[in-house]
Amino acid sequence: MKNLVVLTGAGVSAESGISTFRDAGGLWEGHDIMEVASPQGWERNPELVLDFYNKRRAQLKTVEPNEAHHIIAGLERNFQVTVITQNVDDLHERAGSSSILHLHGELRKVRSTVNPDDIAHHEDDLHLGDCCAAGHQLRPHIVWFGEDVPAMSKAIDITSKADLFLVVGTSLQVYPAAGLIDYTPINCQHFLVDPNPALSSKNGLTVIEDVASTGMRKIEELLFLHHDKKD
Repeated sequence: MKNLVVLTGAGVSAESGISTFRDAGGLWEGHDIMEVASPQGWERNPELVLDFYNKRRAQLKTVEPNEAHHIIAGLERNFQVTVITQNVDDLHERAGSSSILHLHGELRKVRSTVNPDDIAHHEDDLHLGDCCAAGHQLRPHIVWFGEDVPAMSKAIDITSKADLFLVVGTSLQVYPAAGLIDYTPINCQHFLVDPNPALSSKNGLTVIEDVASTGMRKIEELLFLHHDKKD
C-alpha cells in the first residue's frame, strides 16, 4: 500500500470542542500563551501552569473524536497511514489511528523536570510536589515555545518516504512542523485542507478550502479516486 502521511493541527480537534489559542488573538482559555506554554512561564508561576494543563487534561474526558478523526483512521483500510500531529490530545488514538507521532507532546503524559526521557502516563491532576522516582518535580509532557521538538527527526524520516502528504487543520505557519512538507519526495502528491488557506492549488498541491470534517469527506473521495487510478 502507498504511504500516506497526515500532518494534523488544532483545526482537526476544534470541531470536538477543543479551542485553539490562535483563534483568540494569542490567548488560550483566557491566558497569554507565554504564561502557560513557555519555560519562562513555568519558572515564574508553576502552579498556574499545572492548573492550566490539569484543566486541559480534564477537558479531554468530556470530548470525543469527530468525523475528521474517524475518516483519517479509516484511510488505513487502503493506505499505510502515519499521522504526525501537532495536537496534544488523544483524539486520533481514540478514533482508531494506529500509527501516531505527537510533535508537541501529550496531555495524558508527564515527565521529569530533570530527565526529559523519564515520561509517564498520567490521567489525573498534577501538583507541585508530585515527583518522579528520582525525586524530581514532574511537569506536563508538552513542548513549550522556545523548546526543541525531539520528534522532528523521526517526523522528517517518515515524511521523506511519503507517496501522499495530507495537511489538515493547520495553516502551515507554525515551525518547525510547517517545514515538513519540504522533506517530501519529489514525486509526492500534496493535499491541504484549510478553511482559510495561505496557499492555492498548483502543481502537486490540491487545496480544499473547508473545515476539517467536511474537507476530509472531499479528501477521502479524492484519495480513493487516486488509489483506484494507481492500483
